[in-house]
Amino acid sequence: MALVPTMGALHRGHLTLMNEARRRVGPEGLVVVSIFVNPTQFGPTEDFARYPRELDADVARCATAGVDRVFAPAADAMYPSGDQTRVRVPTIAAPLCGVSRPVHFEGVATVVTKLFALTGPCVALFGRKDYQQFRLLARLARDLFLPVDVVGVPTVREDDGLALSSRNRYLAADERVLAASIPTALRAARAAYARGERDVGTLEDLVRGRLPVVPEYASLRGADDLVDVGAQLLPNSPAVLAVALRIGATRLIDNTVLGEPDPGLDPS
Repeated sequence: MALVPTMGALHRGHLTLMNEARRRVGPEGLVVVSIFVNPTQFGPTEDFARYPRELDADVARCATAGVDRVFAPAADAMYPSGDQTRVRVPTIAAPLCGVSRPVHFEGVATVVTKLFALTGPCVALFGRKDYQQFRLLARLARDLFLPVDVVGVPTVREDDGLALSSRNRYLAADERVLAASIPTALRAARAAYARGERDVGTLEDLVRGRLPVVPEYASLRGADDLVDVGAQLLPNSPAVLAVALRIGATRLIDNTVLGEPDPGLDPS
């Protein structure tokens, strides 16, 4: 069985996850998509209330993609009265998005643990745009001996390279133009790395200098557990270059792993 956890507002990136899920389990396997806007992963000033909800359209998209089951629980089903238990993966959750969103990854880890418990043994597919989330959930499954194979699927991008996201719909036309600078900045860092640049500060500054606003972060971390990589990247040690910034009121994230191919950012 394959599970694709989502918060709905499904786009082509989600459909890629569904297609990969079907490929992995075959025509006789079961593909399940969960749709749940999880309240515990939003901080008090974040966009929980306005996060797009379009369940009927999402169910139709799932049917078109050949999904076998859609699981769309109510909040009180996932968090019944008296619910107290929370799941933490503290080291991976601390840097990057964890700095400005201190409750986010505890909420993600908790709800996905519940989904894994409800599902049982499966393969679970997550987009690598949310790279910190993917690594955190892979560590969670390993540490708790859960019978789940957590798979990260490459980021799906628009023609100009912008990573697909449900939040992209918040961008005004002029903001959308500015957002295209994010993949441009990541490509510049990849090009410098390919030429032999290994200085962490130089690579991070290459990204910052090409963004239209000061980013929340533009940071290199170890590709596995997001550890500090020091001042110089080591040979044969891939590192994720992750970015978060606000364009207008919209928070966008993206990343690329230096030392690994990136089909969305490398020349075809």
